[in-house]
Order: sequence, then C-alpha cells, then structure tokens
Amino acid sequence: MKKKEFFPDSTPIETWFYETDVPELDALGQQYIITEHGVKDDGKIYTQEIQALIDKAYTSGGGVIVVPEGTYMTGALFFKQGVNLYVCAGATLKGSDDISDYPVCDTRIEGESCMYYPALINADGVDGFTMCGEGTIDGNGLKAWKAFWLRRKWNPNCTNKDEQRPRLVYISNSSNVLIANLHLQNSHFWTNHIYKCHHVKFIGCYIFSPASPVPSPSTDAIDIDVCSDVLVKECYMEVNDDSVVLKGGKGPWADTAPENGSNERVIVEDCTYGFCHSCLTCGSESVHNRNVIVRRITVDNASIMLCLKMRPDTPQHYEYILMEDIKGSISDFININPWMQFYDLKDRKDIPLSYANNITLRNCDCECRTYFKVKREDAQYILSDFSFENIHIKAENDNFDPETIRNVSVKDVFIALK
Repeated sequence: MKKKEFFPDSTPIETWFYETDVPELDALGQQYIITEHGVKDDGKIYTQEIQALIDKAYTSGGGVIVVPEGTYMTGALFFKQGVNLYVCAGATLKGSDDISDYPVCDTRIEGESCMYYPALINADGVDGFTMCGEGTIDGNGLKAWKAFWLRRKWNPNCTNKDEQRPRLVYISNSSNVLIANLHLQNSHFWTNHIYKCHHVKFIGCYIFSPASPVPSPSTDAIDIDVCSDVLVKECYMEVNDDSVVLKGGKGPWADTAPENGSNERVIVEDCTYGFCHSCLTCGSESVHNRNVIVRRITVDNASIMLCLKMRPDTPQHYEYILMEDIKGSISDFININPWMQFYDLKDRKDIPLSYANNITLRNCDCECRTYFKVKREDAQYILSDFSFENIHIKAENDNFDPETIRNVSVKDVFIALK
C-alpha cells in the first residue's frame, strides 16, 4: 500500500494523482480514421473534412478521431463531448501556418478573456476528453516566429498578441482530461493552455519548441490557468519560454474578476527539462497559487528553477509550494523579482500588496550561475516562511540574503563557489 502523501498545507493527495494508466486505442470508442473520410497526405488543408468528422462522431454518440501514419494539414479543430483524438506512431497532425485558418473567437489568453485566435486543438466544456497516441501534433510555427521577431525589431514594444498566432492546444471549462504520450511541438504561441479545468493529466508527453536558429517566442510548455487537480508526469519539456506556468489573471483588480482565480493542487513529477526559461513559474498573469509540488525532476540548462514574477499592478498570492529531489544545471536556482512587462495600474492609485509564503526547496543537487536572485521590495510584496533544506549547489554566485525573507529556515545547505 502506498504511503499516504500530503500537499504542503497538509491536504491529502487523492488517489486520482496515482492513476496513470493510458487507454489503448480500442478503449476510446468507435474509430473514425481520417483517411477514410477524404483526408489525404498531400500538403493540402483539410480543416473542414476533419471538423465534419468530429461533428459526425459527436452526433453519433462519440468515438475517437484516428490520425494514421502520414502528415495531414489542418487549421483550428473543435472537439466535442465524447469525441477523443488518437495520433498513431508515424503520424503527424500539422497545423496551417496561415492565421486565416484560425477564426477569431471568444477565448482566454495572457490573463484576459477576450476575442483572439483559437488553438490548433480546442475543447470546451467536455468531460473525459482524451488525446493520446505515439504520434505528433506539430504547430508548424516557423513562419510566425520569423514574423514576430521582425515585428519586434520594427516595434520593440509590441506584445505577444500583436503577432497574430494560435496556440497548439487549448482546453477550457473541462474535467477528467488526459493528454498522453504525444509529441507536441513547434507551436506558434503557447503549446498547451488549460483554463478553468479540473482533473487534468499530462503523461509521458514530449513538448518541444526550438531556441535556435529561429527562437520560438512565448511557446510555454504547459500554462495552467484557474485550474485545480493537475498532474504533469514523466514529460520532457524543452521550449523557448517557461515550462510549467501558473496563470490566473492580471490587472489591479484581477482578484475580484469572475473570469480569474486560483490554481490549486498541482503536481509535476518525474519530468526532464531541456532548455527553458523557468521550470516552474508563478506569473506573469497570476492571482493565487496554492499547493504546488514539483519533485523528482532532472534539469539540463534551464534559466531558472523557481521563478516568482511579482507584478506591481496585480495582487498576487503564491503559497504552499514544494520543490524537492531536483538535480541538474540551472542559471538561477531561485528568482523572485518585480515583473514590469506591460505594467499598467489603470485607475488604481495604490500598488496592490502581494505575498509569497510557505515555500520549501529541499533535496536538491544543482550547478548554477546564481543560487539566490531575490529582491526585497516591501512596498510591493512580502516574502515569508521559506525553507531551504539539504541543498548542494555549485555556483558562481551565492548572493543569499536572509533579510529578503521574513522567517527563513536554512538547514544543511552547502554552496560551493566555482
């Protein structure tokens, strides 16, 4: 019998987090193989044909859309209740690089609910949605990456949304979602975005976007936005931005808006990270994160292990975060600083006070450039009740300053300067 485990605030971890079986194709319902319904491996766009097949499966009581070996092009697809997706080994479902194949709609992006472009794969209001297989979903984002950097050169203040581009996967208002064993790569924008969902699992996925020769801007691996009970297990993540990111809203009154909210009970475990900006990020659009565990991970060349982005224009509360059993190479072990990108207090006169508390880092063996990059900013945020335990670091810079945190505990921490 497995030993009972708990989240950092002593809430029991429910058995759902330990159930990691991935269904075989035969268990996903009636099969709708796209090549039997007019879709060809010929480089043409087959959005209408694949969407019609999704709709047919839905009206027929559900089933699974099967992508067989080959490469098949499509624009935005919208999955419905009872309709799953299976991408076979050797198969690639590849996104169009023409933004007109992604019709503008009501969606959620960068901490705001607004009109914007959907993802390549979309599902809203579904229970039990499964997308799996050993194949690839490829965003085909190179054209958008090049356009973004040209736009940024022309206008250094352009936002991520100004270069119109879709995400790879967007799932909203849904429950009991499983994304497993797929290669999810080359997204135009964020790779996976879940919003107002609960009980979502990412298992055994390979999530990739390149940092060179053309950097893929803002291709976060997994954005968790106002969600509860999320498991990320045995995934490989290498992206040209943050890997696991906790979102939830931004702005001076973000904590009162009904479309915003908390992320709670998130576990990231047994994962491997290639290059990324941060392994775990709270922000830059985030209101409240509680009971987050990152454990048993290996990191190769990430910029930051734990990053708390503190927006001076947004009330934030990050609490009960545990990171343990971590090894590898990282530029910054922990980074907590004001985050000023696109800062806007609107009509608020005061700076909302934010908090980060009950943060534990333990059992880590890492090589870093900087161990502790934390700025004290009492007028903007208060850091309290941090614990550092059994940590072995080789670093160029230590920079640890206990005065930045109220009530900090340090036990068996060894920093060897290089």
